[in-house]
Amino acid sequence: MRSVFPLRSLLYVLVLAALFAAIFGMTPVSRAQIAVSVTIAPPELPVYEQPICPGEDYIWVPGYWAYDEDYYWVPGTWVLAPEPGFLWTPGYWAWRDNGFFFNAGYWGPEVGFYGGINYGFGYFGHGFEGGRWDRGHFFYNRAVTNVNVTVIHNVYETRVNERTETRVSFNGGRGGINARADAREESAARERHIAPVAAQNEHRQAARSNRELHVSENHGRPPVAATQRPGDFRGSGAVPAREGGAVNNPGRPENNGGNRPNNIVHPKDVPQHERPAAPNTGDPKLDQKYQQQQQKLQQKQDQEHQKLQQRQDQEHQRQSQQRANDARQQQLEQQHQLQTQQLEQKHAQQQQKIQQRQQPRPQQQQQKPPKPH
Repeated sequence: MRSVFPLRSLLYVLVLAALFAAIFGMTPVSRAQIAVSVTIAPPELPVYEQPICPGEDYIWVPGYWAYDEDYYWVPGTWVLAPEPGFLWTPGYWAWRDNGFFFNAGYWGPEVGFYGGINYGFGYFGHGFEGGRWDRGHFFYNRAVTNVNVTVIHNVYETRVNERTETRVSFNGGRGGINARADAREESAARERHIAPVAAQNEHRQAARSNRELHVSENHGRPPVAATQRPGDFRGSGAVPAREGGAVNNPGRPENNGGNRPNNIVHPKDVPQHERPAAPNTGDPKLDQKYQQQQQKLQQKQDQEHQKLQQRQDQEHQRQSQQRANDARQQQLEQQHQLQTQQLEQKHAQQQQKIQQRQQPRPQQQQQKPPKPH
């Protein structure tokens, strides 16, 4: 009998946890920040048309640049809210601690701060003017959203004051949007939130696996800028970008947050990296181990430089044989520059991680007490 009670207790706890999750379905987090620091600013926002709303109570989720080894475009799309009365607060990039960090979007009863970014279609930097909830249904502002009034009858029309248009996609730093959360947005950040729903996560994963949406392929002009439904990149509701967003040049200080200029195009032009100081933990054997780790990392990075340079040289040779025009040559140079930047950023992150691991541990820093006589 003793073995039955713990099992019942465990089942009881699991049932309670499931009920709690089903009732609340959220985590009381004000704003989740994805811990990926990128040294290159995201590209400008592309210009595109909004697909027509597919049905009642769908909320517009604007497109944005995400990051996975390079920037890729997550198309804007229509999504059903997780529950009536909830609105979407878009995510945004912000400059902080010598890097760009992404602040994830969320669902909540009020729209919070999204960096002052002008995503369009009701998200003009602060708040949301694309519609409102009323008696459990969403009413669309026809002045800024694309709805078919023969299908959706919950509509109104309120003209929006003209704003200075900007396509900058990040907050803070040099060249970023200079905006801070107001009192209402700070209050919204403290309300209960719901993370992106499954359809949004699947939509983002599909975008990440689509090479055409990566900036290294589309150069800031994604072939699918918005979709009528999440994940549907090939249907009639998929809309291409009408105008591309400029891919930021790290040689301009405003695009790397003030870091050292870097307009290097090819790995062979990268100046020799400053070697880290020799480890000095007070333990000779540990110092030797750390030194070997540093040398191994440096050899690996040198090999990656050589491999990338060889590949780029081959591409230059093929293009020369094909007698490519100036536009194609410029496109290839931009691609090579982006590849080199990504490799340099990867190496910098590797170096940072290994130096963090090689920090002396607290017990190593403490002086051992003398042995008793």
